[in-house]
Amino acid sequence: MTTATRPRPQARARRDGFAHLLRAEWTKFRTVRGWTIGLAVALLVIPAFGLLFAANSYSSCMQGTKEVPCPVPPTGPGGEAVNDKFFFVHQPLTGDGTIIARVASLSGSITYPPPNHNEIVPGNTPWAKAGLMIKKGVEQGSPYAAVMVTAKHGVRMQHDFTEDTAGSASAPGGRWLKLSRSGDTITGSESADGRTWSTVSTVRMDDLPDTAEIGLFVASPDDMTLTGNSLGGSISTSRLANATAAFDNVTPSTTGQWTKTDVGVTLGPDGLTPHRPGEATQSGDTFTITGNGDIAPLTTDGVRYSSILTGTLAGMIAVTVVAVMYITAEYRRGMIATTMLASPRRHRAIAAKAVVIGSVTLAGALLATVATIAVSLPMLRDNGNFILPISFPTQARILGGTAALLAVTAVLALGLGAIFRRSAAAIVTTLALIVLPYILATTSLLPTGPAQWLLRLTPAAAFAVQQSMPSYPHVLTSESPLEGYYPLPPWGGFGVLCVYAALALGVAIHRLRSRDV
Repeated sequence: MTTATRPRPQARARRDGFAHLLRAEWTKFRTVRGWTIGLAVALLVIPAFGLLFAANSYSSCMQGTKEVPCPVPPTGPGGEAVNDKFFFVHQPLTGDGTIIARVASLSGSITYPPPNHNEIVPGNTPWAKAGLMIKKGVEQGSPYAAVMVTAKHGVRMQHDFTEDTAGSASAPGGRWLKLSRSGDTITGSESADGRTWSTVSTVRMDDLPDTAEIGLFVASPDDMTLTGNSLGGSISTSRLANATAAFDNVTPSTTGQWTKTDVGVTLGPDGLTPHRPGEATQSGDTFTITGNGDIAPLTTDGVRYSSILTGTLAGMIAVTVVAVMYITAEYRRGMIATTMLASPRRHRAIAAKAVVIGSVTLAGALLATVATIAVSLPMLRDNGNFILPISFPTQARILGGTAALLAVTAVLALGLGAIFRRSAAAIVTTLALIVLPYILATTSLLPTGPAQWLLRLTPAAAFAVQQSMPSYPHVLTSESPLEGYYPLPPWGGFGVLCVYAALALGVAIHRLRSRDV
């Protein structure tokens, strides 16, 4: 009598399960010394570049002939660094109230710096502004709400530096403005004749005390020139600007006590004399006010987190080499057939490799980025540098996103390695897809249009996860990758890289399903 032994499918399934493949691939990766050392060195590049950047970055200012620490920019209600410099004619308002005025005219002058410092031309910068404001106090960075006319952007309602709402696109001359407070609610309105009003915006301000300062203001950012690069150019601040506004029909009546404050005025080299002070004159209910500066988020004049993580690109190149070698070494040594025999479902083998290289890179890169920021920030501050503050969610997105950027790049390189089965071809292709477009876009080697499309359509779009400063429509700045700006939102850009990695793995799995491994 013959006894047949039935197969044990459950035991075989366990041996052929994905968890079993993961353990096998992890064991293989960690026992090959060259791979583990290569990945460690690849990730150490990130803190090395960060420390090099921090150690060689210094900032100081001069006060006469004496070198002193630069003043720290004020901070707005949301914790962001801000510009808060303007001329303010104000009086206290306790409780509810309304102020009305007509901006009869808005003019200005632009002064060229040396060697043409004596050349003064009439004109306004686009965001020169004049209007009505209610503010917690005259301290820089304190909460405020304002309705205003601008030189080139019509009527606006802005509050707390980051928020901006457009009103009419009418020319600044002869526009009536009204600012009303009712409890914590501030309403800005505009009118062509002072009788028929339209609301520009209504905002809620919980930070305003019962008594706040209300009045007239004028500000004018310096005239800036954007010079060519791929996404709009670098900023060249070359001309100083002032704005002068004439206000009439000011209500409340001028029987109240008006105070004139040059908010945020800077001092000259002697530390005593105001530099470029504003001024105001009054005749009845008519005021003529001259001011300069801006009331907006500060997006320059500080160190960004992306600058500290400049080693990401070098780390990416090294990670690509390790990931490609991880798969092509098996073809070179004839081990791939053995690997495929470990699982009849060949797609699981490549998936397991992708999970291992992606997970190891993610964990190591996260540790490297956190360490880079933790060590570099104190060094930068000790060297007198100002770090542009960002929120904790933004910090987490930059650190985690950079780690994910490197991890998915490793998966993309692995997929290309499985497709080409040759190290050189896979490495060159990976770098051509992500590193080369990034370099082309950030070094002005291409016109604006093609550079923008490169950062939308290639895996280099994923560098958008490192963008720390948002783009504000009411701030003139250079929105280029070199300055930390990208055409796609952070996770949208990262998604482009994920699509490329998924396609590479899909093609690799299709090839591995064939008989020719």
